[in-house]
Amino acid sequence: MFIKIFKRKIFSVSSVYSVVNPTQKNSMEKKPETTEKKFRIKSYGKSELASLYMPEISPKSAASELRKWIGKSPGLTEALSATGLRTKDKRYTPAQVELIVEAIGEPG
Repeated sequence: MFIKIFKRKIFSVSSVYSVVNPTQKNSMEKKPETTEKKFRIKSYGKSELASLYMPEISPKSAASELRKWIGKSPGLTEALSATGLRTKDKRYTPAQVELIVEAIGEPG
């Protein structure tokens, strides 16, 4: 079998032919990569979560905007307070993140 070196990779003639020949099924075909990342409910820093919703602005501004969204969402502020959220907390618990996602939707 004849072997050919192409761009620092070694191919046999039959493997090159199978890649070039569209009528023949190639067992080494690449499957399309899924680049979508599913949002995970976990503990997030307030700025970290806000940046997922608004990646185009600074984390500090995003956190400020997220606070406004939370304030405008009916019942969300009370539900978060019931979970023990305080103004000075730096992180949201998974339960708090779940409430936010249910009220506002998933980031992205």
